Amino acid sequence: MLNTVYKEAIKNREKILSVLKGPKFEQIVERAGQNWVEYAPKKQDAVLCGIDSSFNSTKFQGMELWVVTAVAIQSDGTVVDDLHRQGLGRVGLDISKMASEMEVDICKKAVEVSDIVMMDGSLYSQFMTRQAGLTPEIVRVMTHKNNVIFIAKTSNTNVQFKDLGSQAGDIFYYNHATKTPGFSKIFVDSEFGRDKQISSIYARLSDSTPLIKIELFGNNHTEDEIKLLLDRLYKTSVGGYPYALKLAHNNCKISSADLAKLVSLYGISNEIGSREVLE
Repeated sequence: MLNTVYKEAIKNREKILSVLKGPKFEQIVERAGQNWVEYAPKKQDAVLCGIDSSFNSTKFQGMELWVVTAVAIQSDGTVVDDLHRQGLGRVGLDISKMASEMEVDICKKAVEVSDIVMMDGSLYSQFMTRQAGLTPEIVRVMTHKNNVIFIAKTSNTNVQFKDLGSQAGDIFYYNHATKTPGFSKIFVDSEFGRDKQISSIYARLSDSTPLIKIELFGNNHTEDEIKLLLDRLYKTSVGGYPYALKLAHNNCKISSADLAKLVSLYGISNEIGSREVLE
C-alpha cells in the first residue's frame, strides 16, 4: 500500500507542489523581496525572558489525568517564575486554555524584571474566541510596560499576500524571497478591532538561519524600534532563535515519558483496565 502511495507522490510531485505555490507564486515572491529590509543586527545588552507552557493528558476509564506547566526564564538560566497544575478530571477539560492563563500569570512578574519578555507562539491565538475571556488581561499585561512580544518559529498566518491569491502562509514566501539578515516591513492587522491591532514582522537574525515571526501589540511601532529589538535578540540567539525561549521550552515540556512516570506515581497502572494509558 505505502509503495503505491510513494509512487503516486513521485509521479504527481510537481502537480501537487503547484497547488502550494499557486499561479502567482513568482509575483508574490517578488513582492516579499520588495518588502524585505536588509539589516545585520549588532549585539546589544538586554535582559531577555522567555515564556512557554506545555500540557499533556491521558484518558483513564472515563476520566483524564492531566498536567500543565508554564515557566518564565531569562537567558542566563534564572527562573523568574514557574507554575504547574495537575489532576484527574472529566474528559475534555480545556487544559490549553489553562496553559494560556498560566502564561499570562507568570508574564505579570516577568515584565517587571526584564527588558523584553518573549512569549512563545502567536498573539493571534491569544485573541481567538477560545481565549476571549483572557483578552482584557493579556492586553493589560502587554501595555503595562510595553515590553512583551510574541515569537514563533512557524506561522500559518496568510494575510499579507491575499490580494495575489496566496495559497501558503506568508512565511513561506518570505523564505523563498530572502536569505539575508533583516526583517519584513511592519504589517498591521486590525482583524480583532482597532483597539487590538497586531503589528508583525518576519525576521532573520543571521545569514541563512530560519525566519522567525515577531508580533507586537498596537500599531505605533517604527523600523528603528524593530532594529533595536533585533539587536537585543541577536546578543543571545542560537541558530537565529532567542536562547531564553529555547530554555523555556526545554524547562516546561511535558513528554509522553513524563506522563507515564506520573501515571506510575499515582498507581493508575495497577488499576483494572488502565493498560491503555501506557500504550
